[in-house]
Amino acid sequence: MVEPDQPSTARMIDFWLGGEHHFPVDVAAARAFEQAYGPCAPVFRELRAFLGRAVRAIVADGVDSFLVFGAGVPTMGNVHEVAAEATVLYTDVDPVTIRLGQRILAGSDRAGYGYGDATDIGTIDPAQLHRFVPGWGRRPVGVVFLGLAAFLDDETLARTLDELYGAVAPGSQLAIDFDTEELAGHPAALAMMGPAFRMRRPAAFAPLLGRWRPTADGIAPIARWRPDGSPAGVPDAFHGAVAVRAAD
Repeated sequence: MVEPDQPSTARMIDFWLGGEHHFPVDVAAARAFEQAYGPCAPVFRELRAFLGRAVRAIVADGVDSFLVFGAGVPTMGNVHEVAAEATVLYTDVDPVTIRLGQRILAGSDRAGYGYGDATDIGTIDPAQLHRFVPGWGRRPVGVVFLGLAAFLDDETLARTLDELYGAVAPGSQLAIDFDTEELAGHPAALAMMGPAFRMRRPAAFAPLLGRWRPTADGIAPIARWRPDGSPAGVPDAFHGAVAVRAAD
């Protein structure tokens, strides 16, 4: 793979998670963000742990196929590594990330990687969707939507989640996170996130879910969503939930 000259959030997160799929440009960007904010590894490791707990909860309800938007690097406890018996289609919009993901998953018969824009389900290759998310629209699936809400305005996010709700079968479940106003106290780090980044107050999260109904766990700081033991002591940067598509 040709070494990129621009950093990638996906590869920066891989670095913070202790992975192997990043480059010096990503490390430099990660270090610069840490200078503006503080240690990021504990926060992103807890976000990945939340993903694992959410996926296990969805599998426990009988779901055995997942569609992942904004998937990033498919390692370090990503969906197919947690749900060992499930099939998984990872999607992203960044071509470098997609190629990296395809290379990592080249030997897998359970997980694939392709282009997919969460705001337009029609951009997903139907053949990949049929192969890795069999029964799409006819039987329950898991949809993973992490790291995306903060880069969509309220109208786009609400529309996107409603379209997903209409596309999946009853009983499907959505794993989602929202960025809090944590970065408001770190203006230099906030500036690095770019003009599309949106912080939200926790009171704003639930209305954006629309018809999706959170489980009894609610929308909670990720460290306190079904923790394994005592919740990790990390900044309250993300809230997360698993929400269900009810029967018609």
